[in-house]
Amino acid sequence: MDLNVFKDITYGMYIVSTTKDQEKVGCIINTLTQITSKDSIVTISLNKDNYTNKILKETKKCAVAILSKETPRDVITKFGFFSSKDEDKFKDSIYQEDSGLPVVIDKICSYLIGDVLDIIDCNSHDIFVIKVIKTVKKEDLVPMTYKYYQDELKGKAPFKAPTYIEESKANTSSSCKYKCTVCGYIYDDAKEKVKFVDLPDDWKCPRCGVSKDKFVRL
Repeated sequence: MDLNVFKDITYGMYIVSTTKDQEKVGCIINTLTQITSKDSIVTISLNKDNYTNKILKETKKCAVAILSKETPRDVITKFGFFSSKDEDKFKDSIYQEDSGLPVVIDKICSYLIGDVLDIIDCNSHDIFVIKVIKTVKKEDLVPMTYKYYQDELKGKAPFKAPTYIEESKANTSSSCKYKCTVCGYIYDDAKEKVKFVDLPDDWKCPRCGVSKDKFVRL
């Protein structure tokens, strides 16, 4: 089965967030779907290993920020490639409180607030059925699509995203390759002007922005 066919399905880019006992958590998703208009029902999908999934199951309420093409790249890196279990993603982030929930508002189009009505088990992921109780328009910006994120920002899906597809292992070149342990980016000496070992110590992963020491040799 050609998994690349799934790349033809269109998606948006969002940040889902919630809070429990003053702990703010959130992550990037690209699988929000509007189910109804009159009753305002949407669904989102989260990996079962995702810390935001765990907390959302307990709080049963969340905010979803709709990202725009103007949303800073570092916002996507912070909320997409790191875990809220390990660090406070909202520290130094531009956000506001609404209905007791933290909402990222850094160059977003709009956001919604909702209550979880149901959770559907889908093997590695859970689908959260959400009743929207509030919507807020922030700026008149163009929404960021997953295709734009891939084609223009050269971004890839994190390991735990439902749209993650492992990069091809077909290239059997004997050149040295190094893999980012955070986002999976492959640095191939044969395709770059500078060998990985010769990169400066302050070099950053072009995909997720982590330091050189987060790479492992393949």
